Amino acid sequence: MWGCVGLAQAQTSIQERLKAIQADPVALKAAVDAGRKASFFCANCHGEEGISKQGDVPNLAGQNPAYLLEQIRKFGSGERKDAFMQGLIKVLKDEERLQIALFYAANPVPPVRTDATLAARGKVLFDKLCVRCHGEQARGHETYPRLAGQKAAYLQTTIIRYRDGTGIRNNQLMSIATSTLKNEDVQAVAAYLAQLP
Repeated sequence: MWGCVGLAQAQTSIQERLKAIQADPVALKAAVDAGRKASFFCANCHGEEGISKQGDVPNLAGQNPAYLLEQIRKFGSGERKDAFMQGLIKVLKDEERLQIALFYAANPVPPVRTDATLAARGKVLFDKLCVRCHGEQARGHETYPRLAGQKAAYLQTTIIRYRDGTGIRNNQLMSIATSTLKNEDVQAVAAYLAQLP
């Protein structure tokens, strides 16, 4: 019982520290600079500025830092499963985790060109199924990830996994939201999201 309480307090504390740093421009700049250095091993997959080098690996640039910090925590605790990520994250101190989250959040996400007709169809689907949680601009917030500017291939794979229940992560809301999507719908939603700034 005490272990769970202690973990919850530690997580609250790091989220409070995140807010304090974000409110102080000098501390924020120092944290972002430190995060650039601490994230050197992340660059192999997620890119030096958080723009993934691989289609099946997510961009981290522009992501909400509170959301990133929570995902880092989940990998570190084993709640999210990926042997490679879990191994890397376990060696990071809390301060380094915080700095990495702030570094990636500070980087811009360059949109990519996609088929305009497909993207228009994807916007209709996004507005119907996704906007409640991910926001009108698909930029997410502390609880839900930014999808704007994400890799189309990554989005397609992730949406299909939620729809089909084949991924490691399960989320009832995502399963419900994606359940009616055909593969061509998934492609349209991914095209729409990938071209957003």
